[in-house]
Amino acid sequence: MNRRHDVPALVAKARDGDVRSVARLISLVENGDPALPEVAAALAPYAGRAQVVGLTGSPGVGKSTTTNELVRSLRARGRRVGVLAVDPSSPFSGGAILGDRIRMQDHTTDPGVYIRSMSSRGQLGGLAAATPQAVRVLEGAGCDVILVETVGVGQAEVEIASLADTTLVLLAPGMGDAIQAVKAGVLEVADVFVINKADRPGADATYRDIQGMLGLGERAPGDWRPLVVRATAVKAEGIDDITGAIDKHHDWLERTGALVTRRERRAAVEIEAIALGVLRARIGDLRQGTALGALAAAVASGEADPYAAADELIKGL
Repeated sequence: MNRRHDVPALVAKARDGDVRSVARLISLVENGDPALPEVAAALAPYAGRAQVVGLTGSPGVGKSTTTNELVRSLRARGRRVGVLAVDPSSPFSGGAILGDRIRMQDHTTDPGVYIRSMSSRGQLGGLAAATPQAVRVLEGAGCDVILVETVGVGQAEVEIASLADTTLVLLAPGMGDAIQAVKAGVLEVADVFVINKADRPGADATYRDIQGMLGLGERAPGDWRPLVVRATAVKAEGIDDITGAIDKHHDWLERTGALVTRRERRAAVEIEAIALGVLRARIGDLRQGTALGALAAAVASGEADPYAAADELIKGL
């Protein structure tokens, strides 16, 4: 067997902490390699062992700096940490800078930290299509905590909520008033709000805005009420408050059984995405043939309606 596809050996080495093997496995995932089903099967026994924490928020709020300091705090507690930093890709060239690691150079020589930048490759929602499987690779590599930093596209970046156990939404003073906060869909996915750059003017007003927004929400008894913490990541201030809030939310998830529910929901989303990917590939094959072209001609000429044509296409799959 080609060494590139020697999946059992790669997984075994990744379990032993071999960085190159972890990188190779994630590359197989990103490239949609034919060995991907074998990779997933080999990693399955290690699923669900890591705490997955998502960080999202608008560009410029300090996600990468906060991630860097969270890694430092978690390593001080003896936790093995994986970081997946998703960067936006150009809609024109398809390229990506993958520059988030620049702010995390303090940890590049730490064997207990693995940092990987990923291009979104045009995927909407703030993540890359390969991110869920990359999380599985890091779980298989023995990471205790996996930090997933999203692209940072603004108000609709909510896909992280389906992947993370705990979602942090970062805000900064001066980046929107209370009305912006209330209407931003991304705020509805937060388990913890982090007001970063809290040493700047307006931090108190931002804190009050978020608390006021939370006060308007309806919750059943026992539901989680998002915590609001302040930090200045560039000065390493408030990081313990963030990790404390993450721990409180994780304890609540375990105590209420919500952790199992979230992870089952995550698996359902992952299964659906894989199934849809297979269907798209098969439709692509039909597009190259005559079936889809004939159906399109029938719809264009008025001989058939698009719903009937779609049903016919599905039958052909």
